[in-house]
Amino acid sequence: MKLIVHLAVARRGLVLAFAVLVTALAAFWGAGVEENLSNGGFRDPASESMRVDAILARDFRTGPPNLVLIVAGRAGQAVDDPALDDAARALTERVRAFPGVVSAESYWTAGKPTPLRADDGRAGLVLVRLGGDEDAYRATAEKLAPIIQDQALDIRTTGMAQVSVEVEKTTEEDLLRAELIVAPVTLVLLVLIFGSAIAALLPLVVGAISVVSTTAVLQLLTELTPVSVFAMNVTTALGLGLAIDYSLFMVGRFRDELESGAGVRDAVATTVRTAGRTVAFSAVTVALSLSALLVFPLYFFRSIAYGGIAVVLLAALTSVVVLPALLALLGHQVNRLDVLARVRRRRAGGFWHRLALAVMRRPIPVATAVIALLVLLGSPFLSVSFGLTDDRVLPKDSPAHQASQVLRDRFDTREAAAIPVVMPGYANQAGLHDYATKLSAMPGVARVDAPTGFYMDGRPVAPPAETSKRLIGPAGSWMSVVPDAEPYSAQGTDLVERIRSAAAPAVKYVGGQAAFLVDTKNSIGDRLPMALLVIAAATFALLFLFTGSVIIPIKAVLLNLLSLTATFGAMVYVFQDGNLRWLVGDFTVTGMIDATIPVLMFCVAFGLSMDYEVFLLSRIREEYLRTGDNARAVAMGLEKTGRIVSAAAMLIAAVLIAFATSGITLLKLLGLGLALAVIVDATLVRGLLVPAFMRLAGRANWWAPPGLRWLHARIGLREEEPEEAPPPAKGKELVSIS
Repeated sequence: MKLIVHLAVARRGLVLAFAVLVTALAAFWGAGVEENLSNGGFRDPASESMRVDAILARDFRTGPPNLVLIVAGRAGQAVDDPALDDAARALTERVRAFPGVVSAESYWTAGKPTPLRADDGRAGLVLVRLGGDEDAYRATAEKLAPIIQDQALDIRTTGMAQVSVEVEKTTEEDLLRAELIVAPVTLVLLVLIFGSAIAALLPLVVGAISVVSTTAVLQLLTELTPVSVFAMNVTTALGLGLAIDYSLFMVGRFRDELESGAGVRDAVATTVRTAGRTVAFSAVTVALSLSALLVFPLYFFRSIAYGGIAVVLLAALTSVVVLPALLALLGHQVNRLDVLARVRRRRAGGFWHRLALAVMRRPIPVATAVIALLVLLGSPFLSVSFGLTDDRVLPKDSPAHQASQVLRDRFDTREAAAIPVVMPGYANQAGLHDYATKLSAMPGVARVDAPTGFYMDGRPVAPPAETSKRLIGPAGSWMSVVPDAEPYSAQGTDLVERIRSAAAPAVKYVGGQAAFLVDTKNSIGDRLPMALLVIAAATFALLFLFTGSVIIPIKAVLLNLLSLTATFGAMVYVFQDGNLRWLVGDFTVTGMIDATIPVLMFCVAFGLSMDYEVFLLSRIREEYLRTGDNARAVAMGLEKTGRIVSAAAMLIAAVLIAFATSGITLLKLLGLGLALAVIVDATLVRGLLVPAFMRLAGRANWWAPPGLRWLHARIGLREEEPEEAPPPAKGKELVSIS
């Protein structure tokens, strides 16, 4: 810390020049990062369903279509009209010959099967399988767009490849709009909090440096690992919000020191030694919470973890190193343009002090009421239903979303949900016939397409057709099981489980949309205990080092878990059940929540909650060590941090809500959910539950067994800060926020 103080005061020009240079380089390096991001990462690469996709592509040159063309005549003619037939066949051949296309079949080239024709007979489908991973088939879909244009045909495009293209475009637009909203709203809030326009600009400067640095970090990560397109929005919001939060604490403490009569150098030194140390510690706790995402194999989680950890540490570094140099440069000028000086006063024993005393007079009724409220708000999560992201994550006016809705309204969508069952190296006709017969008799199976023919209700209904040749080859054979249920429904996932558990004549692998959901849920569920253990252990260890107590870390973990109940309940009540769309913005209700979102929400929200816990505990412990009075320490700690924590929560909630204006449902859910988590934590938990629990525990709050007390005495973290300056005289105008 002494080195930082020396650099901030004696070498402030050098520090600021270096910061400008690094920021410029980061802006140059990070430009165009969106082009290198991937719209995927929701699936376990080692899962059985992913293996099925790989086998189908490698050995059979086929697989579930990831690009679907809905083709109709511009004059509205029937699909069997000769002119439409010729144009559609030519279109199919053009697509089939395009580089990167593995296979392309259509109603007109596959023998005119009924499932590929619209109910009204006026549109047909072209099913295209693009090769490669998410990045490869998205790039192919973009290049293919001009090829599929035809003046004689009305063509709509959907499928996961087209959804990927439109998600990338929409997230870029949403990010720009959110940033344009955040800057003026945050500036107004900061002016209201600080009063001084100069002081209000400093957090925005730190936030801008952090956002620019984020793009450079993500660009670097794309060179090393796939990075989800959603990481750009999530890490930008996180970096901007925390940078503003951290600089809010730093600037507030600096102005406090100046107000108490300290010189600029001493004010900077005290700010770095106290608020700076706490900011650094807080950043580590947030980073460790995000690190729990690394235990999952989905690169959607991993890329957000890598980017989030990097941007949190960058935000803290900028706040602790660059911001003190700015403060040293400005000195007393930080209070210039104070537009609210006449309306702000310091009041000893203000609102937060009185609130803490009121809560501690009746801790049991207050704690009981708040816990009951949070449990009630969280109760909708008991009926959660999990699914995976599809076209409905896009806005309703998205072309891919509209085309997919046409599929659902006018076509038999069961074909698109077919479950491939692959048997590498096996091609015995008798065995395939018996197995297909057995599969077709299972509840929930509408039809089985096998190399030996077509089967329904436990019996063959048609001999092999021309299209059956695709199901067998030198590498073995596979079957297409057409379900009689939605793939993401309970019936769809149960069918996958039954097929996997049923005996087969050879080794088999089961894939498809429903299998992807089963595998994703299993992958998350298997590793969730480890992720929770990482968060709990890291939180306990850090708070023990910070406080020397074993009770406070346990209390912090339990209260943080409780603070998330409202968020998880709202997730289901609003986004699964479709309530309050008039308030949060319109979106498509699917009756499901993406299976990855609760885990991501938990890790990020837990880290943000610990952020405020650290700031509150630092002041409570400081007062307790000074007086030995637990109740007084809680009241004074809340008084000193209550306003600043609530202001920080308001700012980061404003940032998150701005990002929640996204048209992408997943980002809207994350933004609003995290904003709610921050607000609940800063009000109900920090304002009511923490004082109640610490009053009930009394001196036991600070208890630790002898061995751990000895350990903390040697390696514990401490803030060596001077005693508080005496309060200003009555009526003296205040320029500090804490």
